[in-house]
Amino acid sequence: MATRTNQDRRSISQVSELLGIPVPTIRSWERRYDFPSPARTEGRHRRYSPDEIDRLRSLRDEITRGHPARKAVELVRSGGSDVARSEFLDRFADAAQALDVDGVRRSLDQAVELLGVERAIVEVTMPGMRELGDQWQSGRCDVATEHAATAVVRQWFARLSAATPPPFRSRPLVLATGPTELHTIGLEAFAVLLGRRGWPIRMLGALTPTDALITALMSSRAGGTIVTAQRSVGRRGAIESLRAADRISGRGVFFAGNAFATPRSREGVPGTYLGTDLVAAAELVGSVVR
Repeated sequence: MATRTNQDRRSISQVSELLGIPVPTIRSWERRYDFPSPARTEGRHRRYSPDEIDRLRSLRDEITRGHPARKAVELVRSGGSDVARSEFLDRFADAAQALDVDGVRRSLDQAVELLGVERAIVEVTMPGMRELGDQWQSGRCDVATEHAATAVVRQWFARLSAATPPPFRSRPLVLATGPTELHTIGLEAFAVLLGRRGWPIRMLGALTPTDALITALMSSRAGGTIVTAQRSVGRRGAIESLRAADRISGRGVFFAGNAFATPRSREGVPGTYLGTDLVAAAELVGSVVR
């Protein structure tokens, strides 16, 4: 058993390569925060267990989401902030139902303070908007409530994008919906995450005709494009746009949305499916488009 445990442990250089964290940074976290505290060989070389590697990965992700290192360590050690997330969702929902736009904005800003930008988007904003959409469809809230919350969230996304440092990547990403698709909140959220990873963004938004998408791709010399569709009736138009984009962009073509939720709905669709995890999707785009 001891031999198997030793085989499962990795050196600091292996962990650095696996997680993309510089060796000096890993050492600094251990020195400053005693996080983690790996076992040592007789020669005093660090050996990291799978659990310690997972904790380092979580710490890296929390810092990527905008937390200072010390706060990120506290969050990972505490196992997250499930209670706080629930409280923020409740505040968001209550403010939206009361058409309290300042309250909606305040609940999102407070979520950022505790969770960081990306977790606030992924774990509070998007679930909150999905819940409002479900309530509207079931008749538990009216369209004014949903529209008011959507307007506030869009303004909030725009403010986050404006606060993002200038992009360092040379070629932009073009983001659009299919030609008959109106829903853009998920696409706007994704634009924030991509912008935080250094991408210049060209947001075309809703109801983007295929010809307009191709013109934008060619004129901007884009590195890639993301096309979304939420309704099944919008899937065909989105696929036409993806096929046209694929002819000129090659592998830098991505798609997402509820219209592509099932494996069958993705059969024969050109490009890379991004899934439902916005953070993982942003990292996937970065790994494909170089």
